[in-house]
Amino acid sequence: MSEFDAIRPYDDSEVKRVVDRLLGDNEFLDTIAKLKLPKIGRFIAPAFRAMVRSRLSKEVANVNAVEDFQALIEDYLKNVLDRTVDKLSISGLSNLDRSRAHLFISNHRDIAMDPAFVNWTLYQNGFTTLRIAIGDNLLTKPFASDLMRLNKSFIVNRSATAPREKLKAAKLLSKYIQHSVVNDNENVWIAQREGRAKDGIDSTNPAIISMLTINKNKQEKFEDYIESLQIVPVSISYEYDPCDKAKARELYEKMTEGEYTKGEHEDVESIAQGIVGYKGRVHLSFGRPLANFSDIEGVTEELNKQIRKNYVLQLTNCFAYETLEKTSPRIAVGENGDMFHELNVDEERQKFKAHVQTCDAKHRDTLLKIYANPVYEKLAVL
Repeated sequence: MSEFDAIRPYDDSEVKRVVDRLLGDNEFLDTIAKLKLPKIGRFIAPAFRAMVRSRLSKEVANVNAVEDFQALIEDYLKNVLDRTVDKLSISGLSNLDRSRAHLFISNHRDIAMDPAFVNWTLYQNGFTTLRIAIGDNLLTKPFASDLMRLNKSFIVNRSATAPREKLKAAKLLSKYIQHSVVNDNENVWIAQREGRAKDGIDSTNPAIISMLTINKNKQEKFEDYIESLQIVPVSISYEYDPCDKAKARELYEKMTEGEYTKGEHEDVESIAQGIVGYKGRVHLSFGRPLANFSDIEGVTEELNKQIRKNYVLQLTNCFAYETLEKTSPRIAVGENGDMFHELNVDEERQKFKAHVQTCDAKHRDTLLKIYANPVYEKLAVL
């Protein structure tokens, strides 16, 4: 029995058994039915179980290994991207060394799609796929855990409360990440903070770096350990955030009521909405691997610096700033770095205004700030 069994992804020998378990999970089948037929209600979904099970059984008939499952996921993801993304642009791939694994640390805007876009980009450009960190708070349903672990996700124990239990979980996680990158030569993805940056402000939590380095032995230099992980900062920007109205509601309630009570399976709903919702243009930027940093503070600062610098503003960010400030920001936007105030983008501007109008009126200013905050962040360092 491996010391990582409680958190690691499934291996090839477990795939068939897990797939069979999913095909027998009525809640999973109902969820698939609702994704395929979004207009049906939850009480009607069970009527489609037999049809969904039959179709899925045919699709997974030859899935006997993790690679087989990921090939199936690739087809699904391609269909999702074709429907929900107008253009995916990429920069910084030349910073990566194809001969070794990397630990990708990205800003965090969407639960599922952030690592999915990194994974897709790497796979399409000849790199190996990722082992993806996912919090156990997102795995409230057994089928969600099975699906994630089939797709090379490993579990971050966020439910631990006792100090000793939390320390034990952090040490195991740190050791697994280091083992994956250094020993298994497997790429890994984690977010720069626990939870999404719902306000649009990207900031690395130093506790993430503390966790990564807790496994370092006393004889090893800090900078050597960090360099062995080949940490690559990643910036991802969405023209439209499928979960923007839900984020605005949560932020508004926290601001006005002092707290927000999340529904039992709200994160699972956010995952689904993030996948199927419209995103418009998306840009993914890979930074330079971190080297020559002697402490946690230095690593944290460099991650923040690269993630913010490499973040590509979308038109929607500038439209939101424009609405709030009553002036056009003089700032580069899009993959080509065009100056926003010089662009003729009235059609896109009206599209964004129409989108804002679909948000609850009392949440609209919060929604605009979510989109505008990356512009404020950029302007602050110009």
